[in-house]
Amino acid sequence: MTDQTPPVSADALPEGKPGKAAVAAWIGSALEYYDFFIYGSAAALIFSKVFFDASDPATATLQSLATFGVAYAARPVGAFVLGHFGDRFGRRNIMVFTLILMGVSTFLIGCLPTRDQIGGLAPVLLVLMRILQGLSAAGEQASANSMTLEHAPANRRGYYTSFTLNGTQFGQILATLVFIPIAALPEEQLLTWGWRVPFLLSVVVAAVGYVIRRKLEETPAFEQEVAEGTVPRMPLALLLRDHWTSVVRVVCAALIATVSTIFTVWALNYATSDEIGLNKAVMLWVSVTANAVALIALPLWAILSDRIGRKPVFLIGAIGSPIMIFIYLAAINSKNYPLIFLTGILTLGIVYGAANGIWPSLYGEMFTTKVRLSGMAIGTQIGFAIAGFAVASAAGIVSPEGWLGLQGWVGVGIFTAILCAISAIAVATARETYQIPTERLGQPEQRTPVHT
Repeated sequence: MTDQTPPVSADALPEGKPGKAAVAAWIGSALEYYDFFIYGSAAALIFSKVFFDASDPATATLQSLATFGVAYAARPVGAFVLGHFGDRFGRRNIMVFTLILMGVSTFLIGCLPTRDQIGGLAPVLLVLMRILQGLSAAGEQASANSMTLEHAPANRRGYYTSFTLNGTQFGQILATLVFIPIAALPEEQLLTWGWRVPFLLSVVVAAVGYVIRRKLEETPAFEQEVAEGTVPRMPLALLLRDHWTSVVRVVCAALIATVSTIFTVWALNYATSDEIGLNKAVMLWVSVTANAVALIALPLWAILSDRIGRKPVFLIGAIGSPIMIFIYLAAINSKNYPLIFLTGILTLGIVYGAANGIWPSLYGEMFTTKVRLSGMAIGTQIGFAIAGFAVASAAGIVSPEGWLGLQGWVGVGIFTAILCAISAIAVATARETYQIPTERLGQPEQRTPVHT
């Protein structure tokens, strides 16, 4: 190509474009992850009685929580496919597609017949819809993160990319708020029609998200590649050849998501089990409150990472979160509601937010524009898959047989701490990237600082 157009720098963009991209990512992620998280609440509270054999409650609960993890198993597959298309044809197209897929699959869950109606086919259909949810989620965060990072001023990438995770947190709040009145219904109404309402509402979610995202502009970094004819024909081949170490690092770092799945799904199920017997609505409010605090904490942690670096902020979360999980689970066992609220807020709302709020910039800055979406998608989704099945592993730990010699909630805490340690080591040994110019991210000669 003879096009000599100078590279587009994110610093030269009008201030309105980064903000528009961030808001669009926030709204889209909030709507999509509303769909994704209502499944978690239903799996913890309802599905064991609707889709599985209720005559064996322990086994039914384990099977129900395992279906939550099925989406995480599907996410790596979706990451390879959607990552390729996102780096080949643009970020906006993937953002629109994933939202539609999530809305349709979630709506269909609300239409499914139960085990009493069609027998063993019911859980099979449930798993199929959960797989479609997983495929959608695989491309959602990576495409939204790439969109915001590539629009953002280089010295504020942490702040702007935090909007994606902030939207995810709001989606979780919305999903939980919807389930609070549902969970309060009489048992018969809850198990017949009540649980379906949050899933059927996804039609509205998908429609609103589509209108918002179809108006997005593609990122200047990707448009520059198109103009210069440098868009790779096979992004995955380039990624696995030149950036495989970064992919492995992101996989390990993404294990920090175990904290979220243990908190929001396993701990909720454990706290409301017959053994502990805490009130369902109150425990749902713990999650709402913690996530509401996270809405404020995430951008603050991200702003701090723009000033002192990604690594120290992420490590606060990776080291502090397993400590707080121990304290939170101990509070649940004490059955002291004020203590549960306090430790829940500190765990998920503040300490975990240090890692959760800045990973979009941390991971995205490890890759070049040519492979950023696929690199983030594949790396995070493999790590998230492990984190998703951590819920089922935790259920196995508290079973009478135990797991790897561990039993009870202490074993769950140790299990979580081990995965967080892997995450911390991966980031501690990574290169700091917060001062690298956007156009040089993912390249070996990362020396010129952004800040003056």
